[in-house]
Amino acid sequence: MTLAKGHLSILVLTALALTSCQSDDKPPQPRFTSDARGAQVGAAQREGQYFIEFRSRYALTYGHTYAVFGRLNKAGAMVNPQVAGLAPASPDAAPYVLGHFIPVPATTGATDGDLEEAYRSASWRILLTEAEYNKTVAFIRQLQAKSKLWQATVDNCNNFVGEIASSMGYKTPSIWLRPQEFVTKLREMNT
Repeated sequence: MTLAKGHLSILVLTALALTSCQSDDKPPQPRFTSDARGAQVGAAQREGQYFIEFRSRYALTYGHTYAVFGRLNKAGAMVNPQVAGLAPASPDAAPYVLGHFIPVPATTGATDGDLEEAYRSASWRILLTEAEYNKTVAFIRQLQAKSKLWQATVDNCNNFVGEIASSMGYKTPSIWLRPQEFVTKLREMNT
C-alpha cells in the first residue's frame, strides 16, 4: 500500500509540473536593439559590429531563454553566431520532467530551434565594442565550464542568461518568469 501511495505521489507531482508548464505566451515581441548603455539603436548596422542578443523561443512547454553572440554583416544579419544557454542534456522528456524536482545533467550550447526565426518569442540585441564583446565572451565561457546541472527552479535557463546580463552590469528580473517575460523585462529594466 505504501509503495502504491509513493507511485501515486510521483504521478501527481509530475502531472502538476507538466500542467503548470503549458504555454500561453504572447505573439512574438518586437525586436529591440540598443548599445551597451541601453540607448536604442536604429536599423543601420556596421559590418563587423559585435553583438550579444538575449532571446527566448517558444517550445512545447514554457519556452527557453538563451544568448546568441558574434558579429554582424553590412545588412545587420548574424555571421556565424554562437549560442549559450542552459538546458537538460538530453532531448528526451524524462530528464526534463525529472529536472523539475532534482538537478539533471545540462548542456550549455545551442538547442534545437534556437536560431530558427519562427520560434523566437522575444529578443534584445546589444551592440558591443570589441573590448566589451571579448569580456562578455570570456564570462560566457567560464559560465559554460562551471554549469553542469539544470534544475527548473534554481539552475534554469533564465538564471544562466541572468548571470551573463549581470556580468555586463544589467539589472535582471526574477528567474521564475516564463522565458518570453524574462527577456522582455530584462530589456525593459535596462533601456
